[in-house]
Amino acid sequence: MSRPEDNTLSVLNLSASYGSLVVCRDITLSVKPGEVVALIGPNGAGKTSFIGALCGTVSAKGQVTLGTSRLDGLPTHMRTRLGLATVPDNRGLFAPLTVAENMRLGSMFVVRQRRDEVVDRAMSYFPFLKDRGSTLAGSLSGGQQQMLGIAKCLAGDPRVLLLDEPSQGLAPIILDEIVKVIGELKAQRLPVLLVEQNYGLVERTADRFAVMVGGRIVMTGGKSDLADRDRIGRLFLERRKTTLH
Repeated sequence: MSRPEDNTLSVLNLSASYGSLVVCRDITLSVKPGEVVALIGPNGAGKTSFIGALCGTVSAKGQVTLGTSRLDGLPTHMRTRLGLATVPDNRGLFAPLTVAENMRLGSMFVVRQRRDEVVDRAMSYFPFLKDRGSTLAGSLSGGQQQMLGIAKCLAGDPRVLLLDEPSQGLAPIILDEIVKVIGELKAQRLPVLLVEQNYGLVERTADRFAVMVGGRIVMTGGKSDLADRDRIGRLFLERRKTTLH
């Protein structure tokens, strides 16, 4: 694993678009080793498009750096190879494949000699997976699929982890497991960018946060600022009269 000081994710003046439609504009933020940063905002704010821009699946302009590696302009698979791991809102699993096969795919960019070690470590975060190796991913419950999605990304020995709406549709007991794992990853100095609408999850995990409305960052703050629910709620309800174009 790379040294923690090499693993800061830095985003500078990033704008993302679908053709002529600009969905995010001038986004600047960073996630340091051992830090959980939450990106929150209402539906349609551009959060998932921003994640796509970081991954290379959405057209974007601006600078994305992971440690000393420039990621902007690179194809998605190269960003993954350089350590950017994403659990998308659809969990990113191959439903017809088994749990073990999904984990092996997650480790495909790890040097062959280390794959078993890294996969075992990733599965240790969710011990139930060790008994489900031959189970089809598509037959797991939604919560189990979310845990497998996270483990699959961790099997790639990433330098930063992006989580897009990990609480979506989860029972409280599963959400507790996700919170526990995020805490363990933080303790191991892995930077985590959490895109989330579940305010409770953000309060339980985030060190810092940014509010996105209308494709722009309209507020940033630390953990103590999350207590100002009224102000943040007003921002969530804000609807800009001008559209990005």
